[in-house]
Amino acid sequence: MTDQNLPVTVAGLGPMGSALAAALLDRGHDVTVWNRSPGKAAPLVAKGARQADDIVDAVSASRLLVVCLADYDALYSALGPAREALRGRVVVNLNSGTPKEANEALRWAERHGTGYLDGAIMVPPAMVGHPGSVFLYSGSAEVFEEYKETLAGLGDPVHLGTEAGLAVLYNTALLSMMYSSMNGFLHAAALVGSAGVPAAEFTKLAVDWFLPAVIGQIIKAEAPTIDEGVYPGDAGSLEMNVTTLKHIIGTSQEQGVDTEIPVRNKELLDRAVAAGFGESSYYSVIELWR
Repeated sequence: MTDQNLPVTVAGLGPMGSALAAALLDRGHDVTVWNRSPGKAAPLVAKGARQADDIVDAVSASRLLVVCLADYDALYSALGPAREALRGRVVVNLNSGTPKEANEALRWAERHGTGYLDGAIMVPPAMVGHPGSVFLYSGSAEVFEEYKETLAGLGDPVHLGTEAGLAVLYNTALLSMMYSSMNGFLHAAALVGSAGVPAAEFTKLAVDWFLPAVIGQIIKAEAPTIDEGVYPGDAGSLEMNVTTLKHIIGTSQEQGVDTEIPVRNKELLDRAVAAGFGESSYYSVIELWR
């Protein structure tokens, strides 16, 4: 049996689960689908999927079970009635939660004699199965290697390690970065917007140049100092950055733009200076979070 016709069951047919099933169908897989609300399966059945009669039928249909439900409790609730059918199969769990929950799910799978990979989808449903999409996985390296080709049909599969909680930890860290970055961009857009500059015009500098060529390169250059725990401030001290933030706050006030983000950023740097990092680089702020 080739990867292209490997049977796969997809449990959970929300927007993301439906996109997963559709991508597998497009790759030629024999796909069985299941959802608590059976009506959601109709578009996939029209594309060639088989709708399972119940969760036991769904689990029994394939050795590989891709689960895309709301959380870990939903995983246990949905698969509970199929505990006997789970033995000898593999669950790839793609939902959100915490590293502790992921490790508990691994132990749950082991008790049921089931292979397990925890995963995180780093793209919206529309990007599933398309170039540039990334899926993070953690857990059994053997399971990952066995099904890597199938998982590649969903998006570029990246195995982070055997610790089951790594995928959800990376996912949380990247999303935290996303929200901070988005808020920074929105504040910046509000600043230039106060002078009538369209946000779309601003992105030509902010997104096309500043983020990859300046911020991205600074992060790459300075990241090793985080691992070393040494933060030389020769190229710019924390105290210098406090002065810059004062200017950002002043400009925001002049332009009638809310100052909460730069004020909070300055408060954070003030704490770091008080902790003795005034002459260190900006990256010494991480010691407050550690």
